Amino acid sequence: MIECVLFDLDGVLVDACEWHYDALNQALKQVAGTSITREEHVTTFNGLPTNEKLKILTAQKRLDPELHKLVWERKQDLTENVIENSAQKDDLKIDLLVGLAELGIKVGCVTNSIRKTATMMLELTGQISFIENLLTNEDVEIPKPNCEGYEKAMSIFKVEPSKTLIVEDSEKGFQAAKSSNAHVLRVSGPQDVNFENIKVTIEKINSSTETQNILSL
Repeated sequence: MIECVLFDLDGVLVDACEWHYDALNQALKQVAGTSITREEHVTTFNGLPTNEKLKILTAQKRLDPELHKLVWERKQDLTENVIENSAQKDDLKIDLLVGLAELGIKVGCVTNSIRKTATMMLELTGQISFIENLLTNEDVEIPKPNCEGYEKAMSIFKVEPSKTLIVEDSEKGFQAAKSSNAHVLRVSGPQDVNFENIKVTIEKINSSTETQNILSL
């Protein structure tokens, strides 16, 4: 029986993938005169922490490592600005989290974002008070696609992988979720993440004999 649901943040609880993509590209252009393409974002960069993205660009000889700090700082400023200007209360997500609480299910969020921006997004969309534990890239040694964050969250909740459902959208996040041995629901975006879809998924898992279910909508 599912006792805990762990959500990714960007692209799952908040429609923020574009915010990060645009903010990073603006920072790269302003500081280093370079950028990443849409295809690169989807296939390589989406779901990774900013520092990991910068390391990849340096390995590709597209970014001087001495510019990492400037790009990171500029990207964070731009991200905070777009969150403040774009984030709005999300009643559908609030209904989801309230519904899970009424079912007695524990709820956490595991993200590769830093704590400041993750907290801002959850606060401005009205979700923060329903998230029992928030784990960011500042709370782990190795971020996604490593499963450390999800394993740490399950440890905090004192729940086994077999009783945990993880909801992810990106390939990096999916790898982390699958490696944790929890059940995984892969979604295409925040529009899929509502109470009915999550409830149906939980019911499917609860009626299954599989030790790990990998599902999609």
